[in-house]
Amino acid sequence: MSPILRTVVVLAVVTPSLSAQEIAWTDIRTLGVEGRGFEETKSYFDRLPATAEKLVRRPVWTLSQDSAGMCVRFVTTATTLHARWTLRRSRLALPHMPATGVSGVDLYVRDSKSRWRWLACGFPRVTPTNSVRLVTGIPEGRREYMLYLPLYNGVTSVEIGVPEGTAVSKAPARPASHLKPILFYGTSITQGACASRPGMTHLAILGRRYERPVINLGFSGNGQMEIELADLLAKLDPAVYVLDCLPNMNARAVELRVEPFVHRLRKARPKTPIVLVEGRSYADSFLVDSKRKRNEGNWRALTVAYKNLRREGVQRLHYLPGADLLGDDGEATVDSSHPNDLGFMRQAEAFSKVLGPLLKTDR
Repeated sequence: MSPILRTVVVLAVVTPSLSAQEIAWTDIRTLGVEGRGFEETKSYFDRLPATAEKLVRRPVWTLSQDSAGMCVRFVTTATTLHARWTLRRSRLALPHMPATGVSGVDLYVRDSKSRWRWLACGFPRVTPTNSVRLVTGIPEGRREYMLYLPLYNGVTSVEIGVPEGTAVSKAPARPASHLKPILFYGTSITQGACASRPGMTHLAILGRRYERPVINLGFSGNGQMEIELADLLAKLDPAVYVLDCLPNMNARAVELRVEPFVHRLRKARPKTPIVLVEGRSYADSFLVDSKRKRNEGNWRALTVAYKNLRREGVQRLHYLPGADLLGDDGEATVDSSHPNDLGFMRQAEAFSKVLGPLLKTDR
């Protein structure tokens, strides 16, 4: 391990020197958690309402208990910050995704130029409860921070710790023109596989870029445009709906489900922009013929659905091609499908080409 990497580990997970009695803990629920689309949830950090348990398939409901996309913004003058969080499941990592992304927390700070900058990652070591010192020895001063929650695990509680004598308070409200969130509905990629840490997904990157809350309704392997999900999405009032489900569908499912899904959503939300995303191209599809055919079949079916919807008068409907979402050099995934951090950065750039103009008109 290099000296640089060794320093990062020490900053993230070293045992705090302060005793528990010397740390003042703040429950993040008192600060306002962003990314919660629904208030009436069975557990506070669930992503779907309690009523959805009887409406959606069991895998969708189980995945909705993961805290993907949620974050909390706060302000403090503390020079040392801690985090303590309790996980729902004992699984800390996945074979192709590190524990920092699956079960960790991720801290950003707004710098003197008002840019969001990464500061520290809370490494999960045990279950159910982890308590770590995120950062220490930073200069005194009042700053705004943002802490992202785990992508592929749920939480029952999350607290921010600062030394006794300092305090944590709510961050300033977002500008009125930026209050509406961006809503993403999709697959494991939407949920965050396989980001190294929660702040590295394209959803999180776009949220920081546009200073918007983001609602992550990605359900690993289960983003299939079922009509009950259209009804649930329609209960929310985002700035834009981004529908990115093709990696979990085949061409026949696209033919059968996309048009009814969009019509149901448009009936409830006649003015909200809807973006149809083709889905990424498999990184090895240049050589693996079956994967190339799957991509091309899905894309053709979605193009037909899009044209039919436009012909039928559906307005404010937009289209994002999939061929260039990850680039063409094969370097942007961990397994040909799920993006690595480079892949998420590239996706953020590609999504911005559609979302940027749409969000400028959402005032």
